[in-house]
Amino acid sequence: MEAGLITGVYGEVSGLPAPVSAHVSEEQLPELRIYTVTAEWSQSDLVRGSRLRYSQQWTLITDSNDHKSIRTVLPPGPCVPVSGELLSGLSPIRGLRAVVRETSGHQLLEIWDGHGLRKCLNLTALNKHGRVYGDVQFGCLSWSECENKLLYVAEKSKNTSAEPHDGNSGFGKDRSVYCEDWGEALTNKSVPVICAVDLQSGCVSVLQGVPPDVSPGQALWTSSSRSVVFVGWYHEPFRLGLKFCSNRRSALFKLDLEGNCERLSGDNLSVSCPRLSPDGFTLIYLQGRVFGPHNQCLSLQQLELKSGKTSTLLGVVNRPQTGEFAGVYEALPSCCWSADSQRVVFSSACRNWKDLFMVDRRSNKVTFLSDSHSDLSKVYGSWKLLTVQKDLMVVCCSSPNTPPTLRVGFLPSAGEAVTWRTLQESLMTFDFHWTVLDITPPPEEDNTLYSGLDFGAVLVKPSRHRHEAKIPLVAFIHGGPHSQFPAEWNCTTAGLTKLGFAVLMVNYRGSTGFGQDSILSLIGQIGSQDVKDVQTAVLTALRTDITLDPKRLAVIGGSHGGFLSCHLVGQYPDFYRACAARNPVINAATLLGTSDIVDWRYSSVGFEYSYDQIPTAEALAAMLEKSPITHAAQIRAPVLLMLGGRDRRVSPHQGLELYKVLKSRDLPVRLLWFPEDGHSLSRVDTQADCFLNTVLWLHQHL
Repeated sequence: MEAGLITGVYGEVSGLPAPVSAHVSEEQLPELRIYTVTAEWSQSDLVRGSRLRYSQQWTLITDSNDHKSIRTVLPPGPCVPVSGELLSGLSPIRGLRAVVRETSGHQLLEIWDGHGLRKCLNLTALNKHGRVYGDVQFGCLSWSECENKLLYVAEKSKNTSAEPHDGNSGFGKDRSVYCEDWGEALTNKSVPVICAVDLQSGCVSVLQGVPPDVSPGQALWTSSSRSVVFVGWYHEPFRLGLKFCSNRRSALFKLDLEGNCERLSGDNLSVSCPRLSPDGFTLIYLQGRVFGPHNQCLSLQQLELKSGKTSTLLGVVNRPQTGEFAGVYEALPSCCWSADSQRVVFSSACRNWKDLFMVDRRSNKVTFLSDSHSDLSKVYGSWKLLTVQKDLMVVCCSSPNTPPTLRVGFLPSAGEAVTWRTLQESLMTFDFHWTVLDITPPPEEDNTLYSGLDFGAVLVKPSRHRHEAKIPLVAFIHGGPHSQFPAEWNCTTAGLTKLGFAVLMVNYRGSTGFGQDSILSLIGQIGSQDVKDVQTAVLTALRTDITLDPKRLAVIGGSHGGFLSCHLVGQYPDFYRACAARNPVINAATLLGTSDIVDWRYSSVGFEYSYDQIPTAEALAAMLEKSPITHAAQIRAPVLLMLGGRDRRVSPHQGLELYKVLKSRDLPVRLLWFPEDGHSLSRVDTQADCFLNTVLWLHQHL
């Protein structure tokens, strides 16, 4: 298997575009109603070694009398590259487009209308604040209802001109003081501030009155445009990593333009994703526990702004029944309300799928909206809501053999199904066979505190005739551990399958989509319950599919998936013939002082965490006992390690620790070092390099 072939396959599967956001506008004509759908897409380009962004528009024509019946979809306009945009947002009425753009080291705020560029402000030159945040954790670009004001979040200005200097040396007393930030993927984001722009005067101001012990983000205007609502994350006594963590103490606040601030949500909770209803009366947001699992099943809360009354719209689902709604596990899209302010639409993990749901505020009833929810052979295993505006939903659908597809459908009336229309088919589908496995642990591996839990996996393999040679199997394990491998398009899985491997994506107990009990069952059981679940899944796949080769098995994964991969080759040394791990946890005891989420190091092994925690011999012993390093002497399978030099979640010294152990025993081990990459190893060139080396490693040793 030549490197050129592998790179070509990876370029094909990774270069397929995916929609990342959408917007809907509406125009009423005498006998027609016209909807314009604008979608923004992301596409990896191996030549540039970067991700491209572009937008595209579709025009939908409906009857005035029956505006939920799409009569015609006109061919889309050309793809328009979106260059250098950090943030963008369309105004609610006139469709003005606000863009924060980065160019030549400066950040510009641009306002575009139907006649071109209306206004441009050089935010860097104004020097009111530091760099604008474009991340999904804090970032926002919110229009006021009157369309004369904008909100965004930026780093607080570091004005050091008032510092005393030592003679003419230019060194101030605070120049070297350590400044905390918010951890992995949020490096240099330390003290966010909410900024408001008056578009008529061009004045930019930093809003005052935010409590000093919170970092604000996800801000939006209330309907009056005289106050804002935001999420504040508490940063005292110190900051913990926020990326992928829905368990950080935070609250919902309301701040008026005079600087008066009040807390709207309860204390000692975690909140996110405030979304204001179209009528301006109701605010919904997600709420969860603090500490414990860093990702969890969340409740959906609703706050009546006039009365201040809060109620639960959707509670935490502890143990869903098969075929039922399994809870909310992910962020809400920025537009998720129906036009009548009575229904909320969202997508979320549901066992081994990602599905689309609607909850009615009048009945609290949850409805599945995908077009073949009850059909186990349905075309799409994943439905992701991009937006719902004017009651028109725009979704991204995919499956392990079907790359991302853009579809639209109107919110249905009670008892009716959605009529879905495809706007943009994927360029190709692939000749893969995929199936979902529901797996029950053997009785001896049942968790006595959370008895009766099951889990699942998604098996993807090339479509082959039975008389051909058996197919090597790669167990692909997600990180987290509280995340999910839904039956959706995954370019790593697709690339491996196209090159002749079968891939088993395992959702062990503790994965999202199976209820809160499943998530809690893994606390204190890492390194045992999750390891055994993956092994059971592999044995189940081998037992149920005779085309798989039990003598050619490998395991791959990143982060906690890397932790499990290294555990499996240590605990089952004669079973797997190769391992490839990205930024794996190897020794939780030595990781304790270097990770940005130190709380998880305690919680994962069953200890309560508090900020003033000091390591004890008991805690360190538990962390060591549950780590792959304890089984390293038994490893026989060749191990490929891929490490990010800037990883703040799992220090790259974790992988180096295993590398040295295996080298000292003269075992086959190879280490790839990416000095500019972090925990997710997300750079385009890094991902291509990792795929190429993983396939070569598997091919060599299988």
